[in-house]
Amino acid sequence: MDRQEKTPRAVSGTVGALMVTIPKTFPPSSTVGEVRSLFADDHVLIASVVAANGELLTTIERSDIPAEAPDESPAVHLGRLEGRTALEYCSINRTTGWLKHQGRRRLAVVDAGGHLLGLLCLKRSGRGYCSDAGVLGRQQESDEQRAVGSARCA
Repeated sequence: MDRQEKTPRAVSGTVGALMVTIPKTFPPSSTVGEVRSLFADDHVLIASVVAANGELLTTIERSDIPAEAPDESPAVHLGRLEGRTALEYCSINRTTGWLKHQGRRRLAVVDAGGHLLGLLCLKRSGRGYCSDAGVLGRQQESDEQRAVGSARCA
């Protein structure tokens, strides 16, 4: 079943309608070093560890990773779900208010069974949410910059 079939309930005015549907995820076997490398991109504020069946196991923020944690240690034991998830049918207005009040910009969006559907990503300006197109555009720019950088080093 593809994501479109999984989320037909995305109703205007809900978290599900504004979530990014292509979040970067990690399997339970991921290491602290792999998650640290994701955070090299300053746009990334949260890492999601997801089971093979799609269940969200934990969300990890930079501050969840102790400086002394070895890169090879399992990442799945870090982070938490509490205060970092929203159900897909929650009101976007109430959720936005909560995010701003808490000083947060990211929430993992889940269904009633706890399966990850996407991420709600409040823009730095606090005026609007990131989109799949915006995420893909930044990724393409980053890929192009890396290609130019590696060509200069060759």
